[in-house]
Amino acid sequence: MRTITKTEDLAEFCKAASQHDYVTVDTEFLRERTYFSKLCLIQLAMPGEGDEGAVLVDPLEKSLSLEPLYELFRDTSVVKVFHAARQDLEIFYVDAGVFPEPLFDTQVAAMVCGFGEQAGYETLVRRIAKQSLDKTSRFTDWSRRPLSEAQKSYALADVTHLRVIYEFLAQKLAESGRSRWLQEELAVLTSPETYVTEPDEAWRRVKTRTNSPKFLAIVRELAAFRERFAQTRNIPRNRVFKDDALVELASMKPKSLEELGRARLLLREARRGDIAEGIIEAVKAGVACPPDRMPQVDRSRDKLQVNPALADLLRVLLKAKTESSGVAAKLIASASDLDLIAAGQRDVPALSGWRREVFGTDALRLCDGEIALAASGSDVRIVDLGA
Repeated sequence: MRTITKTEDLAEFCKAASQHDYVTVDTEFLRERTYFSKLCLIQLAMPGEGDEGAVLVDPLEKSLSLEPLYELFRDTSVVKVFHAARQDLEIFYVDAGVFPEPLFDTQVAAMVCGFGEQAGYETLVRRIAKQSLDKTSRFTDWSRRPLSEAQKSYALADVTHLRVIYEFLAQKLAESGRSRWLQEELAVLTSPETYVTEPDEAWRRVKTRTNSPKFLAIVRELAAFRERFAQTRNIPRNRVFKDDALVELASMKPKSLEELGRARLLLREARRGDIAEGIIEAVKAGVACPPDRMPQVDRSRDKLQVNPALADLLRVLLKAKTESSGVAAKLIASASDLDLIAAGQRDVPALSGWRREVFGTDALRLCDGEIALAASGSDVRIVDLGA
């Protein structure tokens, strides 16, 4: 197993890889103790058999530049193949502002091809590559050096089996005419907005029982402070203070270190120093927030009148479409989508793009009374009422 530690060796590999139609990519990283992922290992493989054309790249080697790899990522003549690419892409985007283009995610492709929801790599290796994986090194510390032979073998298997999986799924997509479906799904993965967390919007992830604008203004300021503090110190946001402590602080509205010390859920480290001062300032800013700047919860959907009978019919239609298309139901439409459609909403993901072809068009026809559903043995068939 070859491990690349020099920039010139990485450049040589990437130049060779650029002569092929695709290259498979995976990473190993740590994030338990940092805000941003710490990249510990990169695995790459060109088309071939076994370990042939596959390498490990050690990004912890300080003299190594990843620019040759990023040049390969920008080469649109080579497909970059990942499995469950989101966290990998975040690492490369944060590090270099680059997205692999074109991209192929075998997890998304497998869902489009009928392998169920969130198809795991091990499942695809077993079902497509007809191999088994040794998972003993799955949760090891990838930042420690030297890596063991078991770690290297485990890591390399993540890209060598991926070649077979990619070739199988790419052919299946081409035969079914669903390649465009995959590209629609991957558009979200290659959007910078997917990976950028704006501190002033961080409050939207905090679950609260109170939707009072005054209360939410304090939550917003506390969440924004926590996000900025975590980003600048590169520590997990929960190391600053957890969500339950944030909600408690928004209720308490401490004005001094003495009042802050009465918080039950706040970590000891947050009761003094920069964090404590930041909390008090954030609370002060939230309390002083003018009414026209207070956050408002979107309650427009609360007023929707969902037709429960129609929602049930849409669920039956979705089940029928899932069985006929072989695409996982949750990938086509969520329960919330169905309720919104039954309430008369039309700006719903299930009614656009490839989802409209598979489900949306008939869903709208069902809502308009143009079709009905009938049981035929264990199947459900569509009856055209206009005929």
